[in-house]
Amino acid sequence: MSQWDGLDEFVAVAECGQFTAAAERLGVSSSHVSRRIAQLEERLQSRLLHRSTRRVSLTEAGQIFLQHCRSLQDAREDAWRAVGDLSAEPKGLLRMTCGVAYGERFVVPLVNQFMARHPQLRVDIQLSNRTLDLLHEGLDLAVRLGRLNAERLVATRLAPREMYLCAAPAYLERAGEPRSLADLARHNCLIGSSDHWVFAEHGQETQLRVQGNWRCNSGAAVLDAALRGFGLCQLPDYYVLEHLRSGALVALLEQHRPPNTAVWALYPPQRGLSPKVRLLVDFLKQRLGQLPEYRDAG
Repeated sequence: MSQWDGLDEFVAVAECGQFTAAAERLGVSSSHVSRRIAQLEERLQSRLLHRSTRRVSLTEAGQIFLQHCRSLQDAREDAWRAVGDLSAEPKGLLRMTCGVAYGERFVVPLVNQFMARHPQLRVDIQLSNRTLDLLHEGLDLAVRLGRLNAERLVATRLAPREMYLCAAPAYLERAGEPRSLADLARHNCLIGSSDHWVFAEHGQETQLRVQGNWRCNSGAAVLDAALRGFGLCQLPDYYVLEHLRSGALVALLEQHRPPNTAVWALYPPQRGLSPKVRLLVDFLKQRLGQLPEYRDAG
């Protein structure tokens, strides 16, 4: 006898409130249900149900055990469905999240292309600069930038992400070019979402707190201010590579460029087995790598 025998019978009785109704749901006899639950209680050495002539109710142990049994049933169904769906067409609802600016510019257009290929799919995209809890929010997928701190999730690298310190030639003519990290203290720094900028120094990552007379939590706004010659900025490659190529911006302190932090797809382990998540992650990885924003500045 398996230690799992009786779980389905127990859940059915707990939800129906009667052995007879549970037996009808499962397509077995009432005596079979009663025997399986009795054997389950014996193995657990704990009573799960209060029995009466008309209805049954859960003991405290039964209430706790029911929650775990339902999770086990869900996991079992996910496993069967995942293996059966490996070659299936993506369908159903896919709920995902991404940061606002990156999502609007890159991720949503690619998801729309993916949906055009798979018309049975429905998507719910939450663009938010808050770090949403995928498990708590019931999300299938997140696209996140930078470094990760998500131990319960699976991470797949989608694209590079390098940070550039740069400024317009007009600003450098006026203020001079910084030659070391220490020189940043005398420069006007255009601050985005954080006033701590990340650099590499002596093979280690270091953070410096910068100051300036301008701040906005929008990368596009920081870029505009930098192009106007207001000060130094530190922005990801996809904002600045075009302007570095044209000469509208100049890359600075390249020897201190921070380590590549990447664009990541994050998903709960069981979600990665479903076609809708697996195929979308592969699609994003392929298409993001082809974007001109990710090519070398040359």
